[in-house]
Amino acid sequence: MRHPLRRRLVWTVVALVLTVTATLAVVSTLVLRSTLYDQLDTQLLAAADRAKDAAGPGGGHGTGEPPDEPRVPPGQATGTVEVYYEDGRVEQAGYLDDSGVFQPLDDAQLAALEELPCDGVIRSVELPGLGTFHAVGTMTGGDPVVTAMSTADAAGTIGSYVGLEIGLAAAGVAVAAGAGTVLVRRALRPLDEVAAVAGQVTELPLDRGEVDAIPRVPPALAADWTEVGRVGAAFNRMVGHVESALSVRHESEQQVRRFVADASHELRTPLASIRGYAELVRRSPDAVPPSATQAIGRVEAEADRMTGLVDDLLLLARLDAGRPLDRTPVDLAALLVDAVADAHAAGPDHAWRLDLGSPPAPLLVEGDEARLRQVLANLLGNARVHTPPGTTVWTSGRVAGDEVVLEVRDDGPGVPVELRRVLFQRFSRADTARSRGGGSTGLGLAIAEAIVQAHRGSVTVASRTAAEGTAGTTFTVRLPALTADAQLVHGSGPAAAVTVEP
Repeated sequence: MRHPLRRRLVWTVVALVLTVTATLAVVSTLVLRSTLYDQLDTQLLAAADRAKDAAGPGGGHGTGEPPDEPRVPPGQATGTVEVYYEDGRVEQAGYLDDSGVFQPLDDAQLAALEELPCDGVIRSVELPGLGTFHAVGTMTGGDPVVTAMSTADAAGTIGSYVGLEIGLAAAGVAVAAGAGTVLVRRALRPLDEVAAVAGQVTELPLDRGEVDAIPRVPPALAADWTEVGRVGAAFNRMVGHVESALSVRHESEQQVRRFVADASHELRTPLASIRGYAELVRRSPDAVPPSATQAIGRVEAEADRMTGLVDDLLLLARLDAGRPLDRTPVDLAALLVDAVADAHAAGPDHAWRLDLGSPPAPLLVEGDEARLRQVLANLLGNARVHTPPGTTVWTSGRVAGDEVVLEVRDDGPGVPVELRRVLFQRFSRADTARSRGGGSTGLGLAIAEAIVQAHRGSVTVASRTAAEGTAGTTFTVRLPALTADAQLVHGSGPAAAVTVEP
């Protein structure tokens, strides 16, 4: 439906009122018309009888001349037309006007009446200049007598009545529209409150973490004896089921997180022992076969990899638990310079470029410097590991309003559409788009997102493959910038623009 329910209900009420009013108006108008014209015809027949009684020799009888005085039957109403014939000729044709003066008919008016059959049947006749008349022709003494009465009064009454009905109908429709709007709005007000509660629920972060009490429809609006009440009651039951499901999910997540944290803690000790014993073997003064030396190297490498994975899991567990981070002013411009330099050292086969604007300005935020360094290291490491040699990686930083915006962009092969929505999920790897040769754990982007969110920021990705146009991937990090006053207190000197290439 393109129109809201409230408007459709009002339109329905107005349509019903208009239909009923129009039907009553048409029926009453037809009844009034029939009654008025019946009364006119009754008066006409009475007038015709009086005219027949008055017919007879007049002042001009037998001479072919008009009578000396007009023949007006007693009791005839003003405006009644009379036509008397004598020996087949018109003896008198006229009517008395409102002032009582006899007005003869002209030739056109007389011709219209002469065509009327003298059979006693009432017919409608149009007299030029006078309007519509009901007329009846009768015979008396062998001569016709025609009597006609105007329908103007009846038509005027009907016209006035129709105008009054139209006015009343318009007023009724206006009143119905106004009253219907008020009543419908009042009746649907509880539904608006239910919709408002549903809107509050849609704004809750239900996808992660512990969910507080979900708003419910007030009990007064959840009564089962009304339609809106049944909707409210059903909504409350649905919210109850959702709360139960979210509680179970949260408890399950907490158990998994506790297990991961506990397991990671327990793994750190044996991993440290493995690395220690491997180091002892490597430093042993006894001769060690080359194959054993190679095996010890592999043990150390795998122990280091496992230690990194355990450290990542522990960091995620701490972030999930909401443990507070250090909050000190941090200049991201300096961190970007260090991160790009480190990335160049680790990946000399890539072209690394850094843009801090002209002139470069400090990018001050409040946060945990070590964790923010880890975010930049993960994003640049992601670009280094998952793009082929020769790829150019652009890193930039700028202040946009009350935010500091960092971007890491590469011209690599891009990420397929179906993998972009899971890039920040834990243990997620874009296998078909990027190489796994670097031994990625799939936790780097998840850690970066968790750290940024812990700083009340956001990280997003935009990517295109060659099939979609120019290939490349861009990661954008937005963090709240320090206020102007804080920047004055903690401001540092401008960082230099850097371009690093192999």
